Amino acid sequence: MRRHELKTAPTDGGANSSESAVLPPLLVVAGALIDDHRRVLMHRRPPGKHLEGLWEFPGGKVDPGETPPAALARELREELGVLISDSHFRPCGFAFETRDFSPPKPPRGIVLLLYTCRIWDGEPAPLEGGGLGWFRVGEIDSLDLAPLDRVLLGQLRAGFVG
Repeated sequence: MRRHELKTAPTDGGANSSESAVLPPLLVVAGALIDDHRRVLMHRRPPGKHLEGLWEFPGGKVDPGETPPAALARELREELGVLISDSHFRPCGFAFETRDFSPPKPPRGIVLLLYTCRIWDGEPAPLEGGGLGWFRVGEIDSLDLAPLDRVLLGQLRAGFVG
């Protein structure tokens, strides 16, 4: 097992020490909604958004004080118009990356948690733009996926039992 240590530059603790600031990772959740035909719902990011045109598992950021399942239920209600109980989500996988932002913002880690779900109320619709499509797991490989979603797809495939 390899051990990794987080190293930061020393700071004097002053208000102008943004160069050495360490931000906590941004926690993001995504859902793989699986229908009765064993297809997975994918969302295409709308124009003008970061990673526009790429396909992803729908979801979004976890707000302070929210649990990941509660955040996912909220995001899917806002983005797709579906209602899902927190208890219907099953953990499936995760992905991590460090994203470099423009100065003066320091790099920040992003942790993306994937949950599967087979029970929801409502018909999914792209309420915040973009597009939606139902795909078999093997078909998702051919989509132009967001990088972290490609990692999640491998984990979904490994645990997919139909």
